[in-house]
Amino acid sequence: MSSETLNIKWNCKHTWKKSSKNTAWCLLGCSIGDFGTILFFQLTGIPFPVLSIMVLAIINGLITSIALETIILIKQNFRFINAIKTAFGMSFISMISMEIAMNLTDYLITGGAILNLYVVPLMLLVGFITPLPYNYYKLKKYNISCH
Repeated sequence: MSSETLNIKWNCKHTWKKSSKNTAWCLLGCSIGDFGTILFFQLTGIPFPVLSIMVLAIINGLITSIALETIILIKQNFRFINAIKTAFGMSFISMISMEIAMNLTDYLITGGAILNLYVVPLMLLVGFITPLPYNYYKLKKYNISCH
């Protein structure tokens, strides 16, 4: 851990609130593509390897999260190219960690690529908690956020 990370004040309620809001928006975007992909294969019964479904779910989750964040930024008067660059630049690490955490939770609990009433809340909780400290750090250190 760098000395810069250690010098961040981790007890700022305002920053935790804002980073939580940012993380929730990211979670919404990631969940749409991720859950949509898993649900599609679950409902159609198309034979596809579990690992392939999960990789596709992660990719689709990243795509829908970037799309949602880009739309939000455009509504905040960003030009399209700047909005998409901002969505990629500020939260891609957060999105990747979120997606991996959500799908790993699904895999560990259900064997992977299965949505049910007990795994979805756990996936959302883990997906929210995993990138939250990183989002707080970026917001505190650089005052960078998408929302």
